[in-house]
Amino acid sequence: MRRESDNAAEPHDFAAEETWRIFRIMAEFVEGFETLSEVGPAVSIFGSARTPEGAHFYDVARALGRGFVEAGYGAITGGGPGIMEAANRGATEAGGESVGLNIILPFEQKPNRYVKRLLNFHYFFARKVMFAKYSKAFIACPGGFGTLDEFFELTTLVQTMRVKPIPIILICKEYWGGLVGWIRDVVLGQDHISAGDTQLYQIIDDPDEAVRIVERFYAD
Repeated sequence: MRRESDNAAEPHDFAAEETWRIFRIMAEFVEGFETLSEVGPAVSIFGSARTPEGAHFYDVARALGRGFVEAGYGAITGGGPGIMEAANRGATEAGGESVGLNIILPFEQKPNRYVKRLLNFHYFFARKVMFAKYSKAFIACPGGFGTLDEFFELTTLVQTMRVKPIPIILICKEYWGGLVGWIRDVVLGQDHISAGDTQLYQIIDDPDEAVRIVERFYAD
């Protein structure tokens, strides 16, 4: 049986906890804005944290990081292993900006050694703001729920005009083809989106083509 004093203390403790949470959120935004404002033009590269070195898409992501640096862009990733490590590795090897926006998780996510500028986030939403605000393009290699979340989040922001139109590129037709077909046949087919919404992203196989798409977009 609870005592009245216990019940009286709970609202105060809850309020104090939420107040400190607000300060923590503010600190993540301030540090993110201050750090990333110095990076210059960059693209975000997403993909599975579980892709091992030597795998095909590890090499693809490494080529993406290198190719975008050679084209004048930095590379921003989630800062972890797998695809993220590969993209940061390619960018670092090419002598360019290599940024990691690491999310603190109880598993899987530890910063990779190829990140030059590292930011650690406790909150996914604060991290997403940094991706959206400081990226000139979004490149998604094969990945899991996190990659899907980023793809749909960023596509929604462009669709609703919360951010300016930018290239959103899916790498690997075999991997993404089923999802893209479902969006076209089911989501569009049942009038849940407009026909133009399926043009917000592109699906390709060649990492060099991803670089050319972004170059053409900004040249135009």
